[in-house]
Amino acid sequence: MNKTILFILIFVTLISSAVIPQSKILITMDINQTDHLKAYGITYRALTKAYKADWLLNYRGGSFLIDYSDELASECRLENVTFESVTLSQASEIYAFVQSEENNMDAIRLEKAPKIAVYVPPGFQPWDDAVTLVLEYAKVPYDKIWNDEILKGDLDNYDWLHLHHEDFTGQYGKFYGSFANAQWYVDQQLSYEQNAKQNGYKKVSDMMQTISIDIKNYVGKGGFVFAMCSATDSYDITLSAIGLDICESMYDGDSADPDAQQKLNYDNTFAFTNFHLEKNPYVYEYSDIDIQPIEVGNFENDYFTLFEFSAKYDPVPTMLTQCHVNILRGFMGQTSMFRRSTIKNSVINLAERKGTDQVKYIHGNFGRGTFTFYGGHDPEDYQHAVGDPPTDLNLYQNSPGYRLILNNILFPAATKKKQKT
Repeated sequence: MNKTILFILIFVTLISSAVIPQSKILITMDINQTDHLKAYGITYRALTKAYKADWLLNYRGGSFLIDYSDELASECRLENVTFESVTLSQASEIYAFVQSEENNMDAIRLEKAPKIAVYVPPGFQPWDDAVTLVLEYAKVPYDKIWNDEILKGDLDNYDWLHLHHEDFTGQYGKFYGSFANAQWYVDQQLSYEQNAKQNGYKKVSDMMQTISIDIKNYVGKGGFVFAMCSATDSYDITLSAIGLDICESMYDGDSADPDAQQKLNYDNTFAFTNFHLEKNPYVYEYSDIDIQPIEVGNFENDYFTLFEFSAKYDPVPTMLTQCHVNILRGFMGQTSMFRRSTIKNSVINLAERKGTDQVKYIHGNFGRGTFTFYGGHDPEDYQHAVGDPPTDLNLYQNSPGYRLILNNILFPAATKKKQKT
């Protein structure tokens, strides 16, 4: 081969290798994205490999702009995630457009993938819970922890904690009226009682109060907590009842304090206030925080609307509400939605059923950390019941309801200052 030609080929190769790393991959998150859910997984894993990544808030559905690599491009193709390769010049134009004062958009630098823990009981299966289901689908790694790990102080090893559909009050989900003689219910109660005894507690409810305090302290020190369904209101109810007995004899062997309602301390809670306990053990409800099915009315009209926030001045709620639609199909759970009158004024409402007192999605701060509560059990299973088959997310790659869950695993990775270059 002619030496001049060989030199040119080597020169072009070197120039190409220098330029490609400076180009970007744009993972678009608008309605044209083929798999919104796996796009989050790709972005999360890119952070674990030290790629520079920016979250373009309100730009094409909340897209991601990540340093280019052949590895990343190949992963997008394998996962069927839509992406575009953009030059450094094109990326600069995108940044300028997004950060213009004329647009309600911004670029947030994602620095480090948060380490994730999911609080789950023994015998848990990923399809029992929407969060673990979507983490598995998006291939986002997480650790399973339970009471023993929390009591040992292991929460300090994690940045983000999801509360499985847990009953923190010690009333076993208030399934007594319907499932007291079911084997799974009997086994569950026995398992919790044995665990409480092993950890030095006479009652499950006493152990759960300690667990709740430990989680609150974790948030106060800077942790991020996300909860769905019954883990939302049952958690706050437990915080309000620290030192009180709100469990009847079928749960813990003795009667509840008859004056418990008057003794509740709403100052201890994250999100809820002025609620009233449901004391009847045969009623499948904890309090009046939850919206009842009869209040929802015609299920065909059950939709909730995301609030729009200022990307430049309210980046956290903006991140939490990134989606390719702003009106989403509702879905039920033991705790489906939150009654507006029971929500503290300090809490941010992220989504609601317009024209009603029904709030679906809320967020707030405590100490150096945050909490986010999302009502309902499974965004793609409207009225999930015990024993129902798992949702196949291969059929719902573009689920807006599941996107809201995944927003929560990425926002802890964001820098406090907005990206300007």
